[in-house]
Amino acid sequence: MSPQTIDLVYLVSAALFIFSLKWMSDPKTARNGVFAGVAAMALAVAGTLLRPDITAGGYTWIFVAVVLGTMVGVPLSWVPLTAVPQRTALSHAFGGLAAGLVGIGKYYLFLHDGDLTAFRTGAIVFEVALGLMTCTGSLVAAGKLQEVLPTRPVTYPGQNFVNFALIGAGVLIGIALVVNPTLTFLFPVLIVLALAFGVMLVMPIGGADMPTVISLLNSYAGLAAVAMGFVLENKLLIVAGALDGSSGLILSIIMCRAMNRSFTNVLFGAFGQVTAAKGAVEQRSVKSATIEDAAQILEAADRVVIVPGYGMAVAQAQHRVRDVFEQLTKKGINVQFAVHPVAGRMPGHMNVLLAEAEIPYDKLVEMDDINPEMSQIDVCIILGANDVVNPAARHDKSSPIYGMPIIDADKARTVLANKRSMNPGFAGIENELYFAPNTLMMFGDSKVVMGELAKALSGESGGH
Repeated sequence: MSPQTIDLVYLVSAALFIFSLKWMSDPKTARNGVFAGVAAMALAVAGTLLRPDITAGGYTWIFVAVVLGTMVGVPLSWVPLTAVPQRTALSHAFGGLAAGLVGIGKYYLFLHDGDLTAFRTGAIVFEVALGLMTCTGSLVAAGKLQEVLPTRPVTYPGQNFVNFALIGAGVLIGIALVVNPTLTFLFPVLIVLALAFGVMLVMPIGGADMPTVISLLNSYAGLAAVAMGFVLENKLLIVAGALDGSSGLILSIIMCRAMNRSFTNVLFGAFGQVTAAKGAVEQRSVKSATIEDAAQILEAADRVVIVPGYGMAVAQAQHRVRDVFEQLTKKGINVQFAVHPVAGRMPGHMNVLLAEAEIPYDKLVEMDDINPEMSQIDVCIILGANDVVNPAARHDKSSPIYGMPIIDADKARTVLANKRSMNPGFAGIENELYFAPNTLMMFGDSKVVMGELAKALSGESGGH
């Protein structure tokens, strides 16, 4: 295939990537966005494989890489939706590792051929540093999400000083390599620093910030791909990486605004540290409700709002929630779903689960739209959500979530809160909502509780 034809294929692929992002921003066109993204990637791969400079030996290595990638990728596609956040983090890790390995290989190849210019060295330094940092940082994020690593911040005295020192050392080494690319002894040091910094950057970040961290790591992976595009002189890779990096950055900004936080606070604030519970809080009691009690309260309601959280995801209760939604709707009750921007453990986690259960998208309402109406809501059902409905965010200046916009669930006339236990959420603090006089707790697995509630509403339960 001629270079001009390959460039045309790349141009069409780049356009499809752009349309894919555009269409996926709206639920009505999201499916077309997925198809456009798949087509764009297929064209990108096909155009690259048909390059005339690929040798027979090159195709052999490509085939080996495809086989290995398939062996890893297929099992990853089978993970449940509750594990999508950590699977996404692993994808970022692989992407960062790929960029880093390409940069390492190209550095030594250019060095051997005498083609290591200052520009190429700068691009390689950027690619390797961002790629390897993304790799280890994403692995730590996945470990925290899977809870094989501590979900709470792992901090130590002077951690920020050490992190900034690593950044400074990396920048100085990068500048030295650009000025004199033959200082080969510095390149392995850069590799080690990048790998170490990824770990040290994410370990002090608490689980409550993982949605923002994931989107930020996505941005880093995109920027690494941009640098890799410059190294490989591949225009499409530059475009795709720029789209990935910018979209990840924009999403990170949206997430930070949703928490009323800054990037520096997320990265260096050790948010999610366990706070000492006050004696007065420890002695407070909660009120419980049976399934029959909850069914009677709901049947007398006109408007119901359901706030999904990670507890719903863990229990895979979205289909039972759909059953409750259908039973209430049949009775003429207006049911809406209020999804907080950082609910769950990755951006859009709750939206994906509700979509899988075929909840009508027009029944989903944003936090800013539902909050002014919460005082007119008869019943608010909380499904495993903690920090995003905690009233402490509004008034307790000592709380680590103070200032974070929340769904004003406590303003509803009655709150039915479903949790497995009274353990705190990912931020490590107790939720004042559960002790409120208008709150009734329904303890148990969300899937079981919602299933029994659906039966009670339908009249199948013997006790109702």
